Amino acid sequence: MAIRQLQLGKKGLTKEFIETLKKHFEKSKTIKISILKSCCRDKQELKKIEEEILKNLGENYNSRLVGYTLNLRRFSKKS
Repeated sequence: MAIRQLQLGKKGLTKEFIETLKKHFEKSKTIKISILKSCCRDKQELKKIEEEILKNLGENYNSRLVGYTLNLRRFSKKS
């Protein structure tokens, strides 16, 4: 399976973006999201976006924030 890549732009985090993430996770375990500077300007906003995405996806996901890139991974089984 290939790593899916998405961009989060000036519209910010919307319900449609979360639905798109869920659809991509049906076919892939890893998604890389490039967060554009038009979406947020500092690391505190980035952290809030990361927490909001994880909250909306559920507990079966893990994330890693590197610069303005958010790597999301879905686990197949609950721990």
